[in-house]
Amino acid sequence: MTRLDPLLHPTVRYLLLVVRSRLERVRREDSSLGASAIELAIITAVLAAIAIAIGSIVYTKIKGTADNINTNVPTFGT
Repeated sequence: MTRLDPLLHPTVRYLLLVVRSRLERVRREDSSLGASAIELAIITAVLAAIAIAIGSIVYTKIKGTADNINTNVPTFGT
Protein backbone atom coordinates (compact mmCIF):
# COMPACT_ATOMS: atom_id res chain seq x y z
CA MET A 1 0.00 0.00 0.00
CA THR A 2 1.42 3.38 -0.98
CA ARG A 3 1.29 6.26 1.40
CA LEU A 4 0.05 9.58 -0.01
CA ASP A 5 1.83 12.79 0.85
CA PRO A 6 -0.75 15.28 2.24
CA LEU A 7 1.30 18.21 0.97
CA LEU A 8 0.65 17.07 -2.60
CA HIS A 9 -3.12 17.37 -2.24
CA PRO A 10 -4.44 20.16 -4.53
CA THR A 11 -6.22 21.97 -1.70
CA VAL A 12 -3.14 22.03 0.48
CA ARG A 13 -1.00 23.19 -2.42
CA TYR A 14 -3.46 26.00 -3.15
CA LEU A 15 -3.48 27.12 0.49
CA LEU A 16 0.32 27.11 0.58
CA LEU A 17 0.38 29.22 -2.58
CA VAL A 18 -2.06 31.73 -1.09
CA VAL A 19 -0.12 31.99 2.17
CA ARG A 20 3.19 32.42 0.36
CA SER A 21 1.78 35.15 -1.88
CA ARG A 22 0.37 37.03 1.11
CA LEU A 23 3.68 36.76 2.94
CA GLU A 24 5.49 38.14 -0.09
CA ARG A 25 3.07 41.05 -0.29
CA VAL A 26 3.55 41.83 3.40
CA ARG A 27 7.33 41.73 3.03
CA ARG A 28 7.20 44.15 0.09
CA GLU A 29 4.91 46.70 1.78
CA ASP A 30 6.13 49.68 3.75
CA SER A 31 6.84 48.80 7.36
CA SER A 32 5.75 52.22 8.62
CA LEU A 33 2.08 51.32 8.21
CA GLY A 34 2.10 49.59 11.59
CA ALA A 35 3.38 52.73 13.28
CA SER A 36 0.56 54.83 11.86
CA ALA A 37 -1.98 52.27 13.09
CA ILE A 38 -0.53 52.52 16.59
CA GLU A 39 -0.63 56.30 16.44
CA LEU A 40 -4.29 56.20 15.38
CA ALA A 41 -5.10 53.82 18.24
CA ILE A 42 -3.43 56.14 20.76
CA ILE A 43 -5.22 59.21 19.39
CA THR A 44 -8.54 57.35 19.50
CA ALA A 45 -7.92 56.28 23.11
CA VAL A 46 -7.08 59.85 24.15
CA LEU A 47 -10.19 61.24 22.44
CA ALA A 48 -12.35 58.55 24.07
CA ALA A 49 -10.91 59.42 27.49
CA ILE A 50 -11.66 63.12 26.91
CA ALA A 51 -15.22 62.30 25.81
CA ILE A 52 -15.76 60.14 28.91
CA ALA A 53 -14.42 62.90 31.17
CA ILE A 54 -16.67 65.53 29.59
CA GLY A 55 -19.67 63.19 29.76
CA SER A 56 -18.98 62.52 33.43
CA ILE A 57 -18.78 66.25 34.20
CA VAL A 58 -22.02 66.98 32.34
CA TYR A 59 -23.76 64.04 34.05
CA THR A 60 -22.65 65.24 37.50
CA LYS A 61 -23.84 68.80 36.85
CA ILE A 62 -27.22 67.67 35.48
CA LYS A 63 -27.75 65.17 38.29
CA GLY A 64 -26.88 67.81 40.91
CA THR A 65 -29.36 70.27 39.39
CA ALA A 66 -32.06 67.60 39.06
CA ASP A 67 -31.63 66.55 42.69
CA ASN A 68 -32.29 70.13 43.82
CA ILE A 69 -35.66 70.37 42.03
CA ASN A 70 -38.52 70.56 44.50
CA THR A 71 -40.99 67.83 43.61
CA ASN A 72 -43.35 68.35 46.54
CA VAL A 73 -46.73 69.27 45.13
CA PRO A 74 -48.83 71.36 47.54
CA THR A 75 -52.27 69.99 48.20
CA PHE A 76 -55.20 72.36 48.49
CA GLY A 77 -58.29 71.76 50.57
CA THR A 78 -57.08 69.00 52.83
